[in-house]
Amino acid sequence: MKLEQLLGPLSGAELHGDGTMEITALACDSRMVRPGTLFFALPGTTTDGHRFIGQALAAGAAAVVLEDTAHAPSAIPWVRVNDGRLAMARMAAAFYGDSTAHLPLIAITGTNGKTTTTYLIEAILAAAGIPAAVLGTISYRFGATTIGASHTTPESTELQAAFRRLADAGARAFVMEVSSHALEQKRVDGCHFDVAIFSNLTRDHLDYHGTMEQYLESKQRLFSELLVPTEGKPRRRAAINMDDPYGPRVAERSACPVITYGIDFGGDVRAVNVSSSVAGIRATLVTPKGEIPFASHLLGRFNLSNILAAASAGIALDLDLAAIKAGIEGHATVPGRMERVENRAGVTCLVDYAHTGDALENVLKTLKEIARARIITVFGCGGDRDPGKRPIMGRIAAELSDLAIATSDNPRTEEPLTILEQIRSGILPLGVREYRPDEFVAGFTEKGFVMLENRREAIRLAVKLAGPDDIVLLAGKGHEDYQIIGKTKHHFDDREEAAAAFAEPGP
Repeated sequence: MKLEQLLGPLSGAELHGDGTMEITALACDSRMVRPGTLFFALPGTTTDGHRFIGQALAAGAAAVVLEDTAHAPSAIPWVRVNDGRLAMARMAAAFYGDSTAHLPLIAITGTNGKTTTTYLIEAILAAAGIPAAVLGTISYRFGATTIGASHTTPESTELQAAFRRLADAGARAFVMEVSSHALEQKRVDGCHFDVAIFSNLTRDHLDYHGTMEQYLESKQRLFSELLVPTEGKPRRRAAINMDDPYGPRVAERSACPVITYGIDFGGDVRAVNVSSSVAGIRATLVTPKGEIPFASHLLGRFNLSNILAAASAGIALDLDLAAIKAGIEGHATVPGRMERVENRAGVTCLVDYAHTGDALENVLKTLKEIARARIITVFGCGGDRDPGKRPIMGRIAAELSDLAIATSDNPRTEEPLTILEQIRSGILPLGVREYRPDEFVAGFTEKGFVMLENRREAIRLAVKLAGPDDIVLLAGKGHEDYQIIGKTKHHFDDREEAAAAFAEPGP
């Protein structure tokens, strides 16, 4: 594609040099530049892409997009823009054929529930005869085509390339998770959304956003700026969880009509006659299109909220209630979301991605409702991330479990024992017993907690202590098959570790 063709979606861009230069690739990392690449020099928080224009030229860059003309090259064409990230998002969409302008795009943003909700929406669309691709935390996938997920929402160049590849594979709709980082950094500004869902907002990512208000503001962009009805997509809709205290604020600033949902609030989409057990959820779905009963194998109140979110997307897309019901009842298990580890010990062992206080509390409250015996929870908190949530998660785990085993998550470059001590500070005010790891020769009878840095040993301890009808929750890492210690990523999968622990011979 010629450089000048990529400037169509931009306003105020200044082209210097030959606009007929042929562009064959896009990159914002000079290490990824090859001959024919358009290089985006982006200012960053830790480094400035303008400093790497020379490296991009040496690697064969065909042209450069920049904000600071002081770094403008003399040997190749360049384009000055006011906002490099916005320009990259829109130019990437144009370069890869603007797939979302022609196909439905459903997005979900929020702290928790995004992945499960995307799987539910995928199943609803499939039941309606619309094959959909899913882009999220676990992977970007459609049918046999799977693209590894570098981030929940990748850079705009990577995202638009994925849209093109998935559409070429046969996808006729896209369902995607949208992170606060992506909204803040305008990675999705080249996307054409049909429906956007707000699930909830609880403490997370404050190491990046600083405050809850700034975190909210980043989420708000999806609804107030990126859902403005257009000639190409005039029926845009927002679906807002009104049970969440931030929901009304998001709804108030929505640029398009809002579908409300909630368990307590009620709203346009709600559930009545709800019953919950170890087998799942049964209820009647109430919508503007009518009512229909459903049965889901998902567990707990938080998953009922996810079901209502997915149903709201179906209503926004004007799908039949029969398809919505079929999708809710027929969707597959989500990797690392209340995923069972089968065993012969009669223990219910679940692996879940819950890595925030709110998510952990939701899971544990659900398990307490259905537990027949004790709950043993293994959990940790990631290093180089918001330290303020560590005592919060410690308190929640110890309060709602019979035994809480605090261990390492992804410590990254932090000292694991420092993280554990911050978790411990949230548990101590509860006055529950602190066990030593070597105290469990005869098991445990008194509610308490233990600090055990090695995650493999923590999982083995939980499995060893669990008896028939007990529940073991391995929280925090979910689908992840690695552990980051220092700057090195090691293979580690909670599901594999638990299965191995159950396979070990007894004492």
